[in-house]
Amino acid sequence: MRGVVSGVAAPLMRRNVDTDAIIPSREMKRVSREGLGEGLFANWRYADLATREEAPDFVLNRDRYRKARILISGENFGCGSSREHAVWALADWGIGAVIAPSFGEIFQANCAQNGIVAVVLSEEQVDALGAEAERRELRLTVDLGACEVQRVGDQALPFSIKPRDREMILKGLDPIALTLNEHAAAIEAFEKSDRTARPWA
Repeated sequence: MRGVVSGVAAPLMRRNVDTDAIIPSREMKRVSREGLGEGLFANWRYADLATREEAPDFVLNRDRYRKARILISGENFGCGSSREHAVWALADWGIGAVIAPSFGEIFQANCAQNGIVAVVLSEEQVDALGAEAERRELRLTVDLGACEVQRVGDQALPFSIKPRDREMILKGLDPIALTLNEHAAAIEAFEKSDRTARPWA
C-alpha cells in the first residue's frame, strides 16, 4: 500500500549524516539506480572497501537490522550536496522511511520525489525511538495517510509533512506529473477552447 511503510527500524544515531556519507561519489558509477544499495553508507559498512568485508559493528550489518525498512537518525540527516543518488541508494537497499528531527532541504524534497517518507519528530521522540531500537527489535509503521508513526501497544506519534510532498508519495507522482494533475481541468479547458479557435492547428 503506497504511503505505508512497516518493518524493523534501524537506529543510526548520528547527527549531520551528509549525502556523501549516505553514498560516497565513487559508489555512484552505475548506469542505473539498481545496485546503488551496495554503496549505501559504504565508508561505514565496509571494513575493507576493496573486498567488501563488512564492519561488524555498523548497525545495518547486524542481523537484527539487515532487513530494516525504516531508519532512525539524528538531526540534519541528508545535509551536504544535492545528489539524488543518496535517496536512490536508500530505496535500493529497502529503506522506505527515515525518521529524524530535521533533514537537509534538498534531500527531503528528493525523498518525496522518490517515494521515501521523511518523518520529522522532536529530538526527544527520535532519541527515545532510537534507544528502544537499540535495546530490542522495534517494528514501526509509518502511515503517511494518517501522518502517524505507529507501534503495537503504544500511542501513535503524529507528524506533519508538506501537503505537496504527501500527495506526491501517496499518488506516486513526480513534480511534473503532480503539476499536470493539479491543473488537469484548466489544461483540458484550454485545449478545448484552442481547438475551437484554431481548428486547423
